[in-house]
Amino acid sequence: MNIGFFGVQMAFALQSANMSRIFQTIGANPNDIGYFWLAAPIAGMFVQPIVGAISDRTWTSFGRRLPWLYVGGLVSIIVLILMPNAGNLGLGYGTRTSMLFGVLSLLFLDVSSNMAMQPFKMLSGDMVNEKQKEKSYSIMTFVLNMGQVVASIFPMILTMIGISNVASKGVIPNTVKFTFYFAALTLFICCIYSFFKVHELPPKEYAKFHHISEDQTNGQHNIFQLLRTAPKAFWTAGIVQLFYWAAYMYMTTYATGGIAEKVWKTTNVSSTGFQAAGNWFGFLSAISAVVGAIWPLAIAKFPQQQRPLWAFSLFMGGLGLGSVSLVTNKYVLILSFIAFGLAWGANTVIPFTIVTNALDGNNIGTYLGLFNCTICIPQILANLVGGTLILQFSSNHGVGAQHIMMLIAGILLILSAISVLFVKETYGELEKIKINNKN
Repeated sequence: MNIGFFGVQMAFALQSANMSRIFQTIGANPNDIGYFWLAAPIAGMFVQPIVGAISDRTWTSFGRRLPWLYVGGLVSIIVLILMPNAGNLGLGYGTRTSMLFGVLSLLFLDVSSNMAMQPFKMLSGDMVNEKQKEKSYSIMTFVLNMGQVVASIFPMILTMIGISNVASKGVIPNTVKFTFYFAALTLFICCIYSFFKVHELPPKEYAKFHHISEDQTNGQHNIFQLLRTAPKAFWTAGIVQLFYWAAYMYMTTYATGGIAEKVWKTTNVSSTGFQAAGNWFGFLSAISAVVGAIWPLAIAKFPQQQRPLWAFSLFMGGLGLGSVSLVTNKYVLILSFIAFGLAWGANTVIPFTIVTNALDGNNIGTYLGLFNCTICIPQILANLVGGTLILQFSSNHGVGAQHIMMLIAGILLILSAISVLFVKETYGELEKIKINNKN
């Protein structure tokens, strides 16, 4: 049930690790990159709640969640093939046309990846009992992080075997292109595998499993009503998400440029140093993904210490990202991203475990779609103010100040660690609801 996360996460990892690199390579100013990223979280904010709400009310011969995987996966595959060719279509370096192509490609990739990702999250909510849910999300985290590892280190591996990591001005290097093509192939295989191996519960079995009446499986409540009656865990965990995902957005947007500034001492996007920084950030992302895959499995062994470990992980992640603004040795950065991997792993599992354990079996898809807004909204806010912030630290239109944004990301992660104190868990509430429904 979780294998598909490998292919979907490859798509997400590629856009996180490479889109800023691609935008700057085709001529974007660092001051404007945040605005180019706006389309993706805005799309995710609407797509996942819509997919969740519709799939809550739809039962087909292929299931209620999986049809969205197939549609989203197909579009993702197409975009993964087209996106890295932004510089090869004769659109011009730094032109509005080339920037528009990049933005639209990112938009469609994010929309389709969200459409493919959401069904897998909902499947665990649909078909896994409360005692095994944290284990399921830990497995999910392990698989998706392995997808991120492969996507992150693939350009470096291709460089090591002789594939060119530099290209003419405005053209994406072959190492990046071939990685996107490989991700498209992997996602295709994962979708085929899921089609034959994953079988959703039919309505009667679903109702029996969740101790609800069969007519409740159609999710009749509207979104605004669900928000009014959402458990406290939904809102309080969302506060942590607010700071975490704003920090994550700044990392994905400015890490390549920041590392190039501090370690390779360059702001020239066509230079060997800048492209090497892009590859190194991919490697560092793989390091954090490995840590993020293993750390939740360790946290799962201490269920009573979940919240302290969550706060500790976010705090260490804050120190890690903040240190990027100071470190000038690329190998020392490995320690920085090991620390961030703790935050990444903990925050991938724990918020969803807390929220799904606070829900009954009705409207799970809609609630998880709405909870995705706690990921998208902070990214939107971060992008809106990112350009203004970076200008405060540079007189050259943001060039040379990207490492400062990593310090801001670290501060935001420390604030997210503090916010864990306000999270209200409602594990007992779920059992009461199910007992009442059964009676």
